[in-house]
Amino acid sequence: MKTRKVILFISMSLDGFIATSDDDLSWLDRMQVEGEDYGYQALIQQVDTYIVGRKTYSKVVDMLGKFPQQGQFDCYILTRQEIPSQPNLTFYQGNVADLIHKLRQKPGKHIYCDGGGEIVKLFMDHDLIDEYIISVIPTLLGEGKRLFRGGTAPRHIRLVDSKTYPSGLVQLKYVRERDASAK
Repeated sequence: MKTRKVILFISMSLDGFIATSDDDLSWLDRMQVEGEDYGYQALIQQVDTYIVGRKTYSKVVDMLGKFPQQGQFDCYILTRQEIPSQPNLTFYQGNVADLIHKLRQKPGKHIYCDGGGEIVKLFMDHDLIDEYIISVIPTLLGEGKRLFRGGTAPRHIRLVDSKTYPSGLVQLKYVRERDASAK
């Protein structure tokens, strides 16, 4: 059985922020180019499970009036609150390492990790991220919410791919050093 990888697929400003201090994401709008998805379709062909934090989930629902990933993936929303689950949407309060272990035991595609710096730190604290796909947006925000919050053990990762786009976006793909031979 092939091991299901956890893939972080996320964007950040050149200075390392994923949102402004007030959670504004409108700075990402300038990257929207008709016909360009920056590898998103290729990613979703590889995954069938989506994990995100409750704050990001709520932000998406506030912005769009719904959670579109619920129709595409088996979704897990990491939360400290008791919230009833819905079809394809599990609000998970347990240990994230236990969840990933359980998901990896099931047959399926890879696992897509998204969300804020708290979720990324939580996954890094438990050494759960197998691939980092980070789109660097040519914008300097100056301040905001950082992708990498610090306070985690050092990780050795290796660049396995990079791609530049006419919009100025640069996408970097890293794997954990022990997985560096896998592309």
